[in-house]
Amino acid sequence: MSAGGGLAWADDPGGWIAGARWLDSPHHDERPAGAAIELLVIHHISLPPGRFSGDAIARLFTGTLDTSAHPFFAQLAGIRVSAHFLIRRRGELLQFVATAHRAWHAGVSRFAGRERCNDFSIGVELEGDGEHPFTGAQYRRLAQLTRLLAARHPLRWLAGHSDIAPGRKQDPGPFFEWSRFEASVGEAGLRRNG
Repeated sequence: MSAGGGLAWADDPGGWIAGARWLDSPHHDERPAGAAIELLVIHHISLPPGRFSGDAIARLFTGTLDTSAHPFFAQLAGIRVSAHFLIRRRGELLQFVATAHRAWHAGVSRFAGRERCNDFSIGVELEGDGEHPFTGAQYRRLAQLTRLLAARHPLRWLAGHSDIAPGRKQDPGPFFEWSRFEASVGEAGLRRNG
């Protein structure tokens, strides 16, 4: 079995994963020269809030969301955001940005005294809303993905969006089981926070 538990790297130097559904996002750019990818940031998202179906998240991350399709979407007009990965409730893995590139997921952020976490992190969104537990399929896929990422990149740290943007963000929220996740990737040697 591969380090990714069934996931594998595609034959691509930029960092696309075979087994993920690829939806190329325009909301990314190059990382700063010499930036080491050391941080994995866990987020949650549902669009509209509390709804776990449909293609609104993918449309947001690819810049194709019809902001008139739901009243909540109006506040997202003009937003340019993405993550490297999204894990749906049933464990489906979507990839929007190659890991070599900088996805626009963290916003104004700080980790271990370093600003601009997008420069040195990979962002993983879990389909969720902070009010419901995440699924077993999501935890399994997240562990598989994390092991695969750690085998290729010099990842050292794990953080929630709330850890790197306290007061501004609350995700992945109180229902994310950090101990469960950390136990599932313990062999990768990653630690929470800096």
